[in-house]
Amino acid sequence: MAARGFYPAYINAPLGFKNGSIAAMPQDIAPSGLLRLAQLKRQTTAFDIVPDAAARTALANDLGLLDLRKLRLAGRITAEGGRDWLLTATLGATVVQPCVVTLDPVTTRIDETVTRRYSPDTPEPAQSDEVEIPEDDTLEPLPDVLDLNALLAEALALALPVWPRSAGAALGTTRAAPDGIRPLADEDTRPFAGLADLRDRLAGKTEDEDANKDEDTREG
Repeated sequence: MAARGFYPAYINAPLGFKNGSIAAMPQDIAPSGLLRLAQLKRQTTAFDIVPDAAARTALANDLGLLDLRKLRLAGRITAEGGRDWLLTATLGATVVQPCVVTLDPVTTRIDETVTRRYSPDTPEPAQSDEVEIPEDDTLEPLPDVLDLNALLAEALALALPVWPRSAGAALGTTRAAPDGIRPLADEDTRPFAGLADLRDRLAGKTEDEDANKDEDTREG
């Protein structure tokens, strides 16, 4: 899934250990969240991305959220094999979405593990209308520059609840509608609901006609 644009954030770069097992992120990528893999020289690098309020608002608008109260992506990227990289991280977020039944706000806490494997041997996805799901959905082409902010946005979009529902919201009655318009109930959207209504109205009309005929016969 392609990320939806760039969202500014700041990165807390951890102190590098003397043995070189974890290196601090280069200073020139901290403001943008862009990670140039060639600069890491195959060293394990930790990152911690915490977008500010403006960045959270922009991302919330893009994803159709009512609010995005907390957002963080923390992890590390490690050399794997001769040329590949393995990224493991934890995504934490508190999102507010509209209930699919009532449109009431629904708050959800998200804590997800994010794993990506970047390899130069992975081909770029073909540009076509048909999308093939790979066997390993964590495997991606190796970029020259890894955009950690775009990764955060993509991971959050994939982790969002598809059908957020408020407590006690029943699918039998839908009361969400613009002012002055009768809300559609689920019965209104079921197959053949219109035919059933027409059948009932025709049945009522037939009964009325029969009653009128009986009354005319008695009077005659």
